[in-house]
Amino acid sequence: MRRIRRNTVVIAAFLVLAFLATSNRGAVPLPDRLSDEVFWKLVVELSEPNGYFPSENFVSNERSFQHVLAELRRDQQPASAYIGVGPEQNFTYILALKPQIAFIVDIRRQNLVEHLMYKAIFELSADRAEFLSRLFARARPPKLDRTSSVDALFEAFDAISSDPQILQDNLRVIKQRLIIDHGFRLSAEDESGLENVLRAFSRGGPSLTYNGPVAGPGGVMPTFEEIMRETDKEGVHRSFLATEEGFLTLKEFQRKNLLIPVVGDFAGPSALRSVGQYLKDHGATVTSFYTSNVEQYLFQNGVWKGFYGNVSTLPLSAKSVFIRGLIRSAAGELSSSPALPPTSRYETGLFPISDLVMHFADGTIQSYYDILIRPGGQ
Repeated sequence: MRRIRRNTVVIAAFLVLAFLATSNRGAVPLPDRLSDEVFWKLVVELSEPNGYFPSENFVSNERSFQHVLAELRRDQQPASAYIGVGPEQNFTYILALKPQIAFIVDIRRQNLVEHLMYKAIFELSADRAEFLSRLFARARPPKLDRTSSVDALFEAFDAISSDPQILQDNLRVIKQRLIIDHGFRLSAEDESGLENVLRAFSRGGPSLTYNGPVAGPGGVMPTFEEIMRETDKEGVHRSFLATEEGFLTLKEFQRKNLLIPVVGDFAGPSALRSVGQYLKDHGATVTSFYTSNVEQYLFQNGVWKGFYGNVSTLPLSAKSVFIRGLIRSAAGELSSSPALPPTSRYETGLFPISDLVMHFADGTIQSYYDILIRPGGQ
C-alpha cells in the first residue's frame, strides 16, 4: 500500500510538470524588451521586504562556477527564463544560456541595488575597459582595446590606484542614469546602499572579495579578479568579461531591461511565486535556476519546505536544472554547513528540478543530503 501511494504521488508530480509545460500555450509571449515603467513596476511589485543575510556578498565566492558552462550551453541554450541569486556570477550564466528574460531573487535589498549599479555601468560603458574603470573608480589604463584578453585587462588595472574624484563622478552619473534617465524611484536607503557598494568596489578594486575590500584570513575567498580570470573545465575563459562580444551582449540585455532584480526570500510567501506567475502569463519556463548554496541555509534555518513548495509552482520543463554550489571537505565529503573552512573547496553541479519536485512531493526529501544524492546529484 505504501508503494502504491508513493507511485501515485510520483505520477501526480509528473502530471503537474506536464500541465505546467502545456497550459500556457495561449499566453502572451515574453517581450523582447521592457519599458522603464514596466521594469520598475516588476521590481517593486515582485519584491518582498528587505531580509537578513550574515555577510555582504559583494562578489561571488565560487571559483568553480564556470565548470558547468559547456553542459549548460549544450543542453539549455537558447533558454526561456533564468532565475538566479547573488551578484555578478549571474552575468556569466546569462551569457552562456542566452535567456529571453532573467530574474535575480535575493533576500538582501543591497543585492538589488548592486544590480542596479551594474545595470547603469553596463549602459554607460562603451567597452570592458571603461566598465572596469567605472566599477573600480580608476583611470583607464593605456593600451587596452577591445581585443585585450581578460588577463591583460586585470594586469593593467592592478597597477592603477583608486581615484576619489572618479568615484564621486561615477556616483553622480550612475544616480542620474537610474533616477533621471530611467525614472527609477530609489529611496534614500537605496541611494545610501548604492554609495556603500560603489565605495567597496573603489577600495577593493580587482582584489574585492565576497566579504569586502579587506580579504578574510587564509585567503579562502577569491577576489573579483580571480573569479573573472577563472576558466571552464577545458581551460577556456568564459566569464562575462572574457571577450568584448560577450560584454556587448550583456550590455544590450541590460539596455532592454531584461535582467530584473527582485528582493525575495527563497522560502518567502510571494517573490518566487510572483516571478513564476509572470512567466506563466507569458508562456515561459524556468530553464535554469542558480541557487548557489542557499539551500544549506534553508535547511539550517528549518524553512526548506517553503522553498520547495515555491519551486513546485514555477513553470518548468523536464530539462529545467538547478545550478548549485557545493562545499566539499578535503576528505571529499559534502558539507552540510555553509561555512567555507580553508581545507574545503567549492564545486558547481547541475541537478534536474523535476526530480526535486517529484521527491519533495513523495516525502523522500528530509535533509540537505537528500537533495544531493538523488538522480543528478554528486
